[in-house]
Amino acid sequence: MKLFSFRSIRTRIMTATTLLNVALVGVVVLVWAKTESTLYREQKLNEARFLSRVLGTSTFANHLEERNWSQMRLNLNVMLRENEDFVYILVTDTRLENQIIAASVEYLQGQYIPDIVPVTVSDAAQKASPKSNSIETFALADIHFANNIRAKRGDRIIEVASAIQRLSGEKIGTLRLGVSLRQVNRAVANAVNQALIVGAIGLLVSWVCAYILARRLSNPIRRLQTSAAQIAAGDLQHRAEITNADEIGALATSFNEMSAALQSSFSKLQKTLESFKLFVPNKFILAIAPAGIENIAVGIAVTRHITILFCDIRGYTSMSEMMTPLEIFTFLNDYLACIGQVIDQAGGFIDKYIGDAVMALFDDESTDGALKAAILMHQSLEQFNQERIQQNLPRVSIGIGLHRGEVVMGTVGFTCRIDSTVIGDAVNIASRIEGLTKQYACGTLVTESVIKSLSQPELFSLKLVDQAVKLKGKDEAIAIYELLLK
Repeated sequence: MKLFSFRSIRTRIMTATTLLNVALVGVVVLVWAKTESTLYREQKLNEARFLSRVLGTSTFANHLEERNWSQMRLNLNVMLRENEDFVYILVTDTRLENQIIAASVEYLQGQYIPDIVPVTVSDAAQKASPKSNSIETFALADIHFANNIRAKRGDRIIEVASAIQRLSGEKIGTLRLGVSLRQVNRAVANAVNQALIVGAIGLLVSWVCAYILARRLSNPIRRLQTSAAQIAAGDLQHRAEITNADEIGALATSFNEMSAALQSSFSKLQKTLESFKLFVPNKFILAIAPAGIENIAVGIAVTRHITILFCDIRGYTSMSEMMTPLEIFTFLNDYLACIGQVIDQAGGFIDKYIGDAVMALFDDESTDGALKAAILMHQSLEQFNQERIQQNLPRVSIGIGLHRGEVVMGTVGFTCRIDSTVIGDAVNIASRIEGLTKQYACGTLVTESVIKSLSQPELFSLKLVDQAVKLKGKDEAIAIYELLLK
């Protein structure tokens, strides 16, 4: 699993946390900026209103009443120099049809409607009361004072207008004060920058915390995934080493319990397969079901050219009449173990037991292994007989018949019960050849097809017994040979 795959839990947790914090920081910055902007605006506006009311009711009222305009103009210049936030100060006289009689900036003196703000602002100023009113507007042109630009064209400003009255309450003029919002904008910008810095620090801290949290959550899951991969690869003894006390720990515990159950089930299944191989040879299974034992079904069949060996005990019927069923059962197991082991060593496999008879198959291209098996069977039986003689038990003699030919290997039966089998004329011939060992008093008889398939015939001693023997149910006679023990 990739460390930063978009589908990983770690990446999704970090992405969700980052987006949440970005949204939170954005809201904080927006609210902070809005609050700071409102605060600074109200502060500047209150200062301007207070100043306009004070000037309108005291100093400027006396100067305007006495038409002491020169002194008024000096005072305006001093005020504008001392406060850089002031853009302009105008005093109009209602007795002169609202002509500007004192102004800073000076070129506005004598005008009726100043060209530095929209006309609507001037109209609203003429309606101002002693309590003053305010309106936010913008500069129509650059405003200069003392060789400095107090406002550029388009800058936002607030104009505060207050009526100038006699003591009797009669309005004789209007004081108009323009306040720049540049300082407010700078303050807001500083507030935004501070909010962004705090937000960035918070975002970084939250990102680190999210990474740590995501890692603590994802690492156990990744270890659990690795454990699952090991178990899937066949290591059923592996267990996930996760000791978390949370839901992931509970999941790991359930996972380990599942793994233990799988191991137990697999062990039982393995034992079942091993037991199944005792009933159906593995070589037979590989021949009829190369894709796996789970694919075995009724009617599966393959055609093979193989060597068939039949072996039977001489005089078994009379021998069994002298033994109890349990003794017969014990004898057969000892006898079959004696000859079965050497068949397996020679490369063959036992297809079935027919009472005391054994049917074995050799799937090699040559028949050397089948003849070696026949020789080893007689040698092993000799040792078996020596043990029986020591126990005062009669000797056991056998007859072996071998034939090579084409057969069909497969399964027969129906859905509830199937069995493996080998069908073909070659099977019948091998069985009848074994029966002739009694007639010709030979230990092992083989057909000419077996001899022709030997890869090293010089290793074996063979003697022609009958050039043309006619088997039961066969029209053509065949030659049979005796395999001599060296």
